[in-house]
Parts: sequence; C-alpha cells; structure tokens
Amino acid sequence: MKSEPVVFSFDDLKARPHSTDHWEGVRNYQARNYIREMKKGDLMLFYHSNCETPGVVGITEIVRKAYPDHTAFDPVSRYYDPKSAPDDPRWFMVDVKWKQAFR
Repeated sequence: MKSEPVVFSFDDLKARPHSTDHWEGVRNYQARNYIREMKKGDLMLFYHSNCETPGVVGITEIVRKAYPDHTAFDPVSRYYDPKSAPDDPRWFMVDVKWKQAFR
C-alpha cells in the first residue's frame, strides 16, 4: 500500500487507536483487484510516495478482509463514485494494522 506522508503516513497509522485503520479511497482497478484478494493475516509493505525520500517504510497486517468502500457512496466524499452503489459496489477497502517500521 502506498500513501503520501503529508496526507497519511506510516506514523499516522501507528498513532490510530490499536494502530489500526481502514484503507479507503483506492480508485485504481488493478489495486482494487488486489484488495479483493486480501485475507485477514496477510502482510503488506507500506510505501511513502511523492516525498523527499520515497520508499518502503514498514509492514502492515490485514485485520479485516475486503468490504465495500463506503466513501464511494457519499456525494460529499472526494472518493465518491456515482457508478458505485451499496448493492453493487465497485470499490473495496481493508482494515490494516501497523506491524513493524524499517527505520
């Protein structure tokens, strides 16, 4: 998974309650397909992009398998997709937990 650290960093994930958060807003079909295949217990690399020193900064664990991304249904969300509906979701998210930092 990748994120711009000025938007949401690996340290931000660690600071969340139980070091866990949902990973919403993915709007790339290939990434969506990977998300749908993720299972509880799978490990993922966390990548900082668009920053001074881009690269992998740690490991996360999937703590909840893929489920519909509710931000796609909310017209005020920046991730809104009018073609996605709760009964026919186009986008999915997973819950992830901070596991280990590399630095």
